[in-house]
Amino acid sequence: MESVETPESLRADKVVKDTVPSVIFVLSNDAGEVLDLATRDNPMRYLHGHGQILKGLEKGLDGLGIGERIHLDVPPEEGYGEREGEPQAVPKSIFPEGTVFKVGAGMTAKSEDGKPFPLWIVSIDDDNVYVDGNHPLAGQTLHFDVEVLAIRKATQDELSDGRVHDGCNLCRP
Repeated sequence: MESVETPESLRADKVVKDTVPSVIFVLSNDAGEVLDLATRDNPMRYLHGHGQILKGLEKGLDGLGIGERIHLDVPPEEGYGEREGEPQAVPKSIFPEGTVFKVGAGMTAKSEDGKPFPLWIVSIDDDNVYVDGNHPLAGQTLHFDVEVLAIRKATQDELSDGRVHDGCNLCRP
């Protein structure tokens, strides 16, 4: 692996709070099906210790160094949670005319107090769209094979914004 030229002030040896790890991973389910991945060409970068990734994944990466690899089994309670409730029917008539519905698509609804929350379309019939408030991976144990490509300290701007600045060349392994 090529080394990254990082200013001394931003060097980090371990994945700890307020660092920006660059990781690659393969995420699979119990059946071994690949559900998601991050590649060397497009690694995942996040602010460690700020709850931006699944709790079990973040916990498993804590303390790792550059080049380290790990297999993590993330149970539902540290992933997308246990499944709760049943899908709800929503009449198609409440959506704008011409709305195209697709099973698996996500949407955002608003609670009575105006706060947004995610829903996923799980089925469709002639009159209704059935939505579920559970993430599609809720209730599943998730299996990650992860490698840490690079680590750097987060900049003050990133910590203030609460997000990684992707345009930063220091983020790239």
